[in-house]
Amino acid sequence: MERTLVLVKPDGVQRGLVGDVISRLERRGLKLVAMKLMHVDDALARQHYGEHAERPFFAGLVQFITAGPVVAMAWDADGAIEIVRNTMGQTNPQVSPPGTIRGDLAVDIGRNLVHGSDSPVSAERELGLFFEAGEFLDYDRSTDPWIKET
Repeated sequence: MERTLVLVKPDGVQRGLVGDVISRLERRGLKLVAMKLMHVDDALARQHYGEHAERPFFAGLVQFITAGPVVAMAWDADGAIEIVRNTMGQTNPQVSPPGTIRGDLAVDIGRNLVHGSDSPVSAERELGLFFEAGEFLDYDRSTDPWIKET
């Protein structure tokens, strides 16, 4: 089982798209194991986007993610990272295929609605920034046998 972080960024929250994002991920068969509505402060934003600290767009990333509330979520599935990234679509919504979150709901790379971890290493680091270990729920769903062969 793999776990990944998904953020509905301030543009997605402000546009009322949180439910649509959750619904799309649930319909794919991913299991929601943690979720919170929160403000990202400057320190957390700088940690989260630390790999981009030397890039010219870093300040804009920090300013945007701290501009309004985000919804932070943890999702489980075998291959969760790839499933989430395929469901989100490419970073640039203009080239993201229809049927993806970004391809259907976004038009600008700077306002692309969602973030998802890009690797197991990133997922572990990012999940640790947004959640404490006790915040993840372990539970059985009655639909699990209909989603994945055991």
